Amino acid sequence: MFFGYTQCPDVCPTNLSTMKRVLEILGPQAARVQVLFITVDPERDTRELLAQYVPAFHPSFVGLYADPARTAETAKQFKVFYQKQPGATPQTYTVDHSAGTYVYDPQGRLRLYVRHGETAEAIAHDIQRLLEGE
Repeated sequence: MFFGYTQCPDVCPTNLSTMKRVLEILGPQAARVQVLFITVDPERDTRELLAQYVPAFHPSFVGLYADPARTAETAKQFKVFYQKQPGATPQTYTVDHSAGTYVYDPQGRLRLYVRHGETAEAIAHDIQRLLEGE
């Protein structure tokens, strides 16, 4: 589970690409992994946009949307930081945000927090260990 936004210039597409590679490494076990992308920009990231953007990285990836109040509440529960930064126009703002990924085990327990920039191989190794430890 990762918090981000579709117009992110670097962190979000890198993370989603890494997770695609993780699934490739996991092979058949990838069917037991669900990648969730939760937007921190509900103003621009509509359900329709998320439904196109997120699965473009991998067809099994799911984008989640909530209204701004629920987004703030959810981010607070996960201790995720996000803050709009003004752009040249009101529509071209960026969003600073936490860049880690939360990994749950098959029983739904939070087990890992993966820092941005971790290799796909290391993430796949950790996920494989969680899947084997059922």
